Amino acid sequence: MKISRAKGFDTIRDWCNKSMLLHVVKSLQKRDFDASYFPNISTVNRNLLKKIPESATIGIGGSVTIRELGIITELEKRGNKVFHHWKKGLTEKTDRETRKQENLADYYLTSANAITRDGDIINIDGIGNRVAAMIYGPKNVIIIAGCNKIVHTIEEGIRRSKDIAAVMNAKRVGAKTPCVSTGICVDCNAPHRICRVTSIIQYWPLQTNISVMLVNQQLGF
Repeated sequence: MKISRAKGFDTIRDWCNKSMLLHVVKSLQKRDFDASYFPNISTVNRNLLKKIPESATIGIGGSVTIRELGIITELEKRGNKVFHHWKKGLTEKTDRETRKQENLADYYLTSANAITRDGDIINIDGIGNRVAAMIYGPKNVIIIAGCNKIVHTIEEGIRRSKDIAAVMNAKRVGAKTPCVSTGICVDCNAPHRICRVTSIIQYWPLQTNISVMLVNQQLGF
């Protein structure tokens, strides 16, 4: 039996994701975050280039989302000084120094492991430099998150951070953890465990300007 696929599925997905993201934008705004909706990567990048001064220094956290945007090259081309520890050839010492420079930059770009519909921003780190920078360090923090990061509750967000984001990141860095073999988080006690620091940002932290850009595309882990 031949099954024909009805047209318009992508349009329906787009409508559903947009409705969900606009709801989260309102929730974040109620908590004093500068939150906005973007239909795609192109509109996000245009806004970033307009928002960030050419003279500003920029720190980039350990984020697949930011790399998928392709914005780092654009910022460097126009003259911004960009610090990010994913550069090749860093030693243990220069890696640590780069992370410190990231956290002292004028602007910090990163993503979130999960964001609840009520506006809770959830992250799990191995070192903690990313969550530290998001809370206090750079004056301006910009969080970019795709529609795949939205969850209902904090508990679901923590679960997503471990079961999806952490598992894939462990695979990415070649961590010697059970999840790299099984693809499933077992809340291990391995020496190379990357789930070590959990942060939940529930309201705008005083003295740090946080902008949240929600994108109607799947981005990052």
